[in-house]
Amino acid sequence: MNGVFVSVGSMMPFDRLCRAMDDWAAANPDMPVEIQIGRGSYEPRHATFVRKLPLSEYRAHVAGARLFVAHCGMGSIISAIEAGKPILMLPRLKSHGEHNTDHQLATARHIGTRPGLFVADSADDLMARVSALLADVAAPPAPISASADPAFTDRIRAFIDAA
Repeated sequence: MNGVFVSVGSMMPFDRLCRAMDDWAAANPDMPVEIQIGRGSYEPRHATFVRKLPLSEYRAHVAGARLFVAHCGMGSIISAIEAGKPILMLPRLKSHGEHNTDHQLATARHIGTRPGLFVADSADDLMARVSALLADVAAPPAPISASADPAFTDRIRAFIDAA
């Protein structure tokens, strides 16, 4: 694909994310955008979309994307890490009826500062960050490592050896 792949996950609709990325696709017609919309009621007019993908195709879309955009769910984060792809996330909000809690805000606070994991705080911020991440062709977003930081594992090893 080598464009932007967007996923709302498999459990709940996320029309705010779909609408924002469709608006971004309208303003950036030269960049392919495909959105997995799940059970959402909003159907993109400028980006291509599918409701659901088999797991193997979903993984292929993540791996083939230049940028992966998703909700702030652990399945999406793990998919990005496994594919070594940068991910830009928009947390679902309880106040918008997108989830029954604001746990995705907590997830965003804890993981949003790690290399390759980016968090937007609004639909407008999401669109701006997509543009910024794709614009820097000299230094594309760093891929995510599938292994733990050696300093972290060294601390764990030292703790175990000291016990």
